[in-house]
Amino acid sequence: MSTINAQHILVDQEFEVKDLQKKLDDGVSFEELAKDFSKCPSGQNGGSLGEFGKGQMVAPFETAAFALEVGQVSDAVKTQFGYHLIKRIK
Repeated sequence: MSTINAQHILVDQEFEVKDLQKKLDDGVSFEELAKDFSKCPSGQNGGSLGEFGKGQMVAPFETAAFALEVGQVSDAVKTQFGYHLIKRIK
């Protein structure tokens, strides 16, 4: 597959990702968490990044996103921007 569609939540600290994972486990929607906690402007759109291909995102983010199954949420992914929680949409 040459492109995927994903959402993410960007935070400053790894412990924040752990807190978000607990909220997801408790049934809070990924989109709601992105709107409330993400420091990326995409948070206001539920964390949506739209479709992207290889070479468009920083390497650790891209590697993690492309490794996910549709509907799966990543563990913490560290980049130079902070810590991401990534959900693959398609």
